[in-house]
Amino acid sequence: MTQQQLEKYLWGAATQLRGTIDAGDYKQYIFPLLFFKRICDVYDEEFESALAESEGDMEYAAFAEHHHFIVPEGAHWNDVRETTTNVGMALQDAMRQIEKANPDTLYGIFGDASWTNKDRLSDETLTNLIEHYSQHKLSLSNIPDDKLGNAYEYLIKEFADDSGHTAAEFYTNRTVVKLMTMIMDPQPGESVYDPTCGSGGLLLNCALHLKEEGKEYRTLKLYGQEINLITSAIARMNMFMHGIEEFSIVRGDTLARPAFLHHDELKKFNVILANPPYSIKAWDRKSFENDPYGRNIWGTPPQGCADYAFQQHIQKSLDDKNGRSISLWPHGILFRESEADMRRKMIEADLVECVIGLGPNLFYNSPMEACLLITKTNKSKDRKGKVLIINAVKEVKQEKNIAYLEERHIERIYSSYQNFQDEEGFSKVLDIDTLLENKGSLNIAQYVSNVNTEGTTISFETALRNWEQKSLELKASMNELFEILG
Repeated sequence: MTQQQLEKYLWGAATQLRGTIDAGDYKQYIFPLLFFKRICDVYDEEFESALAESEGDMEYAAFAEHHHFIVPEGAHWNDVRETTTNVGMALQDAMRQIEKANPDTLYGIFGDASWTNKDRLSDETLTNLIEHYSQHKLSLSNIPDDKLGNAYEYLIKEFADDSGHTAAEFYTNRTVVKLMTMIMDPQPGESVYDPTCGSGGLLLNCALHLKEEGKEYRTLKLYGQEINLITSAIARMNMFMHGIEEFSIVRGDTLARPAFLHHDELKKFNVILANPPYSIKAWDRKSFENDPYGRNIWGTPPQGCADYAFQQHIQKSLDDKNGRSISLWPHGILFRESEADMRRKMIEADLVECVIGLGPNLFYNSPMEACLLITKTNKSKDRKGKVLIINAVKEVKQEKNIAYLEERHIERIYSSYQNFQDEEGFSKVLDIDTLLENKGSLNIAQYVSNVNTEGTTISFETALRNWEQKSLELKASMNELFEILG
């Protein structure tokens, strides 16, 4: 199959669920089913390969075969396919047996979907799903890792489109991910961490970035934590589907119970990329005041906004020699008064290297403008005591209710970061004393304005009309925001 045919084939399974299951829940059924089929087809392929090498000697083949994952007897795709009643129970049992047979790699990977709930998934629906995926072999020789991995990412994108505002919980705009990866420039052998990893896109792209450059990507050490069970499972499946096996993705609450520790302290990483949940209110602020891991290095954020709790967790988790981080936030993190003291301390410590203002609609189903905050524990000599501000709000392609960065946008922003120079209306290098004089504000428009003020004289009628139009747009945007915030 071509890439397009494969994507159409995989997405076809989701269409079987329309009308019976909410679109936002497709992912918790389709991804485990797809992964189950892949494991079984590869298992068969590995046995056939061993059989061919042993020239048909079944006993020798059974001795010589080597499997990525064990599929116990009775837990194969074909066993479930032969089941006609209580299909959900057979499917659930097979998945649990595979998890138990591969405890070090696959424990809990199939999630906790309710396969036995016949009100949601009748035997007929499940049989149709299984028959749909039985049309093609998903073996390595038929569908290589890179092709299936790309198709898996395509499915994640499609589910994000169907999921409404909840998509932001597991999906980061992949064009922004590419820019973030280029700026971080992970190298072979380095450790990469995402404290709120969603479906694993940021981690995965670091490995793929090295692979595209012809570098050894398998020595990259990937770590992620994700609070949602099915999303963390999707992230693990995402890695395996791309042929990446050296990773550790753990389910859990990063602020309350960080998963990666070393000698009772936070583990340190060379690179951290993150798109944390923004402005969450339900978090344990009281515990953070006396954080056992010392993450409140700049102070304790307000209860109504945990953004700087995540940012301090990121900073505390960076390697002291060459740690570097990039995190995607709404613009408010740059100038909110309630966080001014923490922001000032971050600037005083000379940790901020660059701030990049991005355009609106880059967060899934949210009109807010995004920004990238880049920090380093040990800046290069020529960048010490300085911060680069890039106003790239206009470097974006708007399409319906979503936006993305084109190659030319990514290249311009990346080149500006690399050059670290003033560019009229686009970038400005500021010393930290200037920022501190402005109460630690990193508000991009305050330092770099890309508004063209030449020839802007207009009539009163036109100004009034523009104002009325903008008022309507603002009202619509605020209504959408309030709807998203629930």
